[in-house]
Amino acid sequence: MSSAKEKNIAKIQSTFVHQQEIAEIASARKKKLLFRRLFLFLVFASVMSYLMITSFISQSSTLDKKIEQKRQLDHQLSELKKQQEILKEDIVKLNDDEYLAKLARKEYFFSENGEIIFNIPEEKTRKNTN
Repeated sequence: MSSAKEKNIAKIQSTFVHQQEIAEIASARKKKLLFRRLFLFLVFASVMSYLMITSFISQSSTLDKKIEQKRQLDHQLSELKKQQEILKEDIVKLNDDEYLAKLARKEYFFSENGEIIFNIPEEKTRKNTN
């Protein structure tokens, strides 16, 4: 019915009406272009946000791995330093003749003149035999 009423209504043909129609068309075009620009800006901002977030997450996980690796290497370094100190002490001890003699008597059952060596089993071997 509305289309039938529109056909019966005559339009006013004046310059003012014509200018208003042109202004409405221009306004609609501007609105359409504004929505297109806003949509493109939204797409661009979304893509940039996605790239920044993925980059941040990637860098964060890489940093966490590096921190864990550094912690492990620090622990390994401290163990190696302890081992180095022990080895330095052993070098000093091995330069001492009394220590070498004591070590030879203990490990290889060497004895001095007039000395008798008794081999006493360790605690672990006593418990295993009982």
